[in-house]
Amino acid sequence: MKKVSEVEEVSNVEDVNTQRRKLITSMALGAAAIPLSSVATPASAETTQSIKLKPNEKGPFDVVILNGRVIDPETGLDALRHVGIVGNRIAAISKDALSGSIEIDATGLIVAPGFIDLHAHGQQLPASWMQAFDGVTTALELESGVLPIDMAYKDTELEGRPINFGFGSSWAFARAMVLEKDLPPANGKMSWFQNAFNYSGWQNTLPNDEQLAEIISLVDEGVKQGGIGISINAGYAPGMGRKEYYKLAQLAKSYDIPTFTHDRYMSTLEPQSSFEALGEQIGLAAITGAHMHVCHINSVSNRDLQAGTDLLKEAQAKGLPVTVESYSYGAFSTAIGAEFMRGKDWLERFGATDYGAVELEGKPMTKQSIIDIQQSAPGTPINFHFLREDTSEADQALLDLAVLYPNGAIASDGMPWLNDKGIIEGDVWPLPDDAFAHPRSAGCFSRFINKWVVEREAISLIDGLAKTSLIPTTIIEKSVPSMKKKGRIQVGCDADITCFDYDTIKDQATFTKPNQTSSGHKYVLVNGKTIISDGQRVDIPLPGKAIKRGS
Repeated sequence: MKKVSEVEEVSNVEDVNTQRRKLITSMALGAAAIPLSSVATPASAETTQSIKLKPNEKGPFDVVILNGRVIDPETGLDALRHVGIVGNRIAAISKDALSGSIEIDATGLIVAPGFIDLHAHGQQLPASWMQAFDGVTTALELESGVLPIDMAYKDTELEGRPINFGFGSSWAFARAMVLEKDLPPANGKMSWFQNAFNYSGWQNTLPNDEQLAEIISLVDEGVKQGGIGISINAGYAPGMGRKEYYKLAQLAKSYDIPTFTHDRYMSTLEPQSSFEALGEQIGLAAITGAHMHVCHINSVSNRDLQAGTDLLKEAQAKGLPVTVESYSYGAFSTAIGAEFMRGKDWLERFGATDYGAVELEGKPMTKQSIIDIQQSAPGTPINFHFLREDTSEADQALLDLAVLYPNGAIASDGMPWLNDKGIIEGDVWPLPDDAFAHPRSAGCFSRFINKWVVEREAISLIDGLAKTSLIPTTIIEKSVPSMKKKGRIQVGCDADITCFDYDTIKDQATFTKPNQTSSGHKYVLVNGKTIISDGQRVDIPLPGKAIKRGS
């Protein structure tokens, strides 16, 4: 790792584009991904050639970030620079010092695009702050999604968020709304979906034609209200019909938006395996042309990751519009009443033998305690260790297949924070001592940079930053054109920026004590406003903005 003072200067725009073009081409060759469509290859040689960098503005600047090592994963810029900000946008990236109303000294720090999380269930205000300390500047709820979409946006905008936010249109919400008439009306919140686990008719019941039309209509309405994509949480309702899934893919294609799917099966065993579920998803991409995004390939494929990732690479090599994400842990979090944790052989289907791999608030469970809570409180969140990457080299190698998947995004699958009173909402900070969630809710991105980039050097810093910022934008920019101005450090782009210390960036959250913010992020800016300064939260009007389809 070069020190900031040793960074080689990139002399001009032509050098920037040429260097990055060569780098990306070599990455694509290594992944056997040359034929990928633009949606599957976010930063191909052609797209890099088409980058038109704007000239610097003269100022005056509202904020300047001085003396930092500025990295832009799209152009390949990696050099000592000064950044000038006007309003919510980057206005200058200069070799020469700049002056502004507010000056941030980034000496010794990496100045990078803020991290973009496509898979964040923790949409509450305290959860947003925890992610801000992990370098996240945009957190989107796209796997589960919500309904009604307009209510979710209205309520979130009214309360405000420190980081940008957005939602997918939820098929699972729609299914429960149609098939469980005793459920209270949906309110656009994750707590409503947790309550749905107290009902058992929506997970495996096939809808009749009238019910199916109503489900699709509700999802369609969510898209019209600004839903970024179609959220298909099939793992929680594996009894969905094949025609039902097909109609969702058709709907996505009609709007030219992605689906975000938690595949219906999570098993290493045939039939009804993870491999089968991935094949179903890939098949719909081939048949309908819809962009099918695979959520958390690490937990979907679990111990069958070699077969799952090989299948996806083969599909992408044929040009199919399939994209991938992973989080940086070998343990998932879910409601204990999830369908894939039921049945006499569910543990075996995960390739496991010890019920202690399931933890409640950091403590191993037993077969009986799992059954008891499934009956009394099926919405209770638990953690399940399907890999032990910190103690097993073989398990680390499996997790690498997901985390380092070529052109795959890092996405947290971060959860709401809870205590014995339920989901923690409102302006609560710091979180109470008893607040609990999967540690990925606090440290997914910093763990990735620390473990895969800094410690193991398994991926370069610039390519790691592409996974945390640039690649997520390319996955959704057809649906949300404004995302072309995020995930980049370029003049004219949004000033969503993290300034972190390469030597100290690290996840501090653990499975027994998850309520700990990540270290190393000295400054975080969202839409040009500093929300973290010298590692401390800044109390200002919350600058996060809604990210919606078509915006």
